[in-house]
Amino acid sequence: MKLEKSMIKLNQDVPTRDQAIRMAGQLLVDGGCVEPEYIDSMIARNNDVSTYMGNFIAIPHGTDDGKKYIKKTGISVVQIPMGVDFSNPDDDTEQLVTVVFGIAGLNNEHLNILSQIAIFCSDVSNVAKLADAQSPQEVIDLLKKVGK
Repeated sequence: MKLEKSMIKLNQDVPTRDQAIRMAGQLLVDGGCVEPEYIDSMIARNNDVSTYMGNFIAIPHGTDDGKKYIKKTGISVVQIPMGVDFSNPDDDTEQLVTVVFGIAGLNNEHLNILSQIAIFCSDVSNVAKLADAQSPQEVIDLLKKVGK
């Protein structure tokens, strides 16, 4: 999993989950991974099935229909120290997210990335380290452990 410093935004203050998803998606667009239309498919996916994974993590990615907008596999990271609520209006509990991973995968490569991130983030202390990271390089160094 290759992560670029330019694909990481730290210390963001984002009021809504859709804005958090759009920010993660825009990083994928700016990184040349996807067409802008992919962002709408990320929002659609989250509206259909929540991309909240627990442990303060969300991993928005596009719908099957959105795959046509993927140019290359990529991952973005948005750190939101104060958190953003990813719950749906009809959910009983708040789903607070402090780290958003935007994912685009060619040829189902996103499935491997999703599982690697889920395993890494199943340890809440790893999530805390990501949420506290002070530089993009620190995020990259933490995530280098993923898949090893």
